[in-house]
Amino acid sequence: MAIDAYGNTLTTSTAATATNTSSGTTTVTNPNGVLGKDDFLKLLMLELKNQDPTSPMDSEKILSQTSQLATLEASTNTTTALTTLASSLTTSAQFTGISAIGKIADTGSNAITLTNGSSTSFQLYLPSAATSGNVQIMDVNGKVLKTMPIGATNAGVAQYSWDGTDDTGATLKAGTYYAGLSYTKTDGTAATTRVGLYPIQSIKFDSGKTYANLAGNYVDFSTIKEISGG
Repeated sequence: MAIDAYGNTLTTSTAATATNTSSGTTTVTNPNGVLGKDDFLKLLMLELKNQDPTSPMDSEKILSQTSQLATLEASTNTTTALTTLASSLTTSAQFTGISAIGKIADTGSNAITLTNGSSTSFQLYLPSAATSGNVQIMDVNGKVLKTMPIGATNAGVAQYSWDGTDDTGATLKAGTYYAGLSYTKTDGTAATTRVGLYPIQSIKFDSGKTYANLAGNYVDFSTIKEISGG
């Protein structure tokens, strides 16, 4: 005979059982798989109800079990609160990403990579149309190694390609370089832009992460260093 946490007698038909064929013994298992804080409290009350009146449970033991119940309840509540908080933070991050659509994202770097024997392509964003300008390839110290003139260019993201040579025609070593653009707007004023500054075109959510579409490439939203008005 088995008794559940509610004081009910379980028969073989109502209790989950497992029979050991080699020994012929029957083991009663918990039909729910786990016990919650309410189940532990009912077990404690059942234990007190069925204790021997001539040898009651020690009060210290009761306090110890009550303390364990309080700890279990606090742990359960903490877990629930953290789960709710994590869900709220995820939702908040998603709304933050959506509200950033149309604004300018700064990845914090204007680096481009040059590999041996091939040219490298990169994109620059022009907030305003340009009448003329110069794309500049620089080294880590900001020294201009290559200047590539451009003609009239519409506002938006423009694609450029660098063959890996400097202004003398010499082929530079593979590695990291930096790209920017100085140009003249249609109103005659000067402006600059660089690789790494792009408008956020759209937002994508995947596996709990938020990604921003910058010039056709999705980047982790958390890697964006700064967002400014578009």
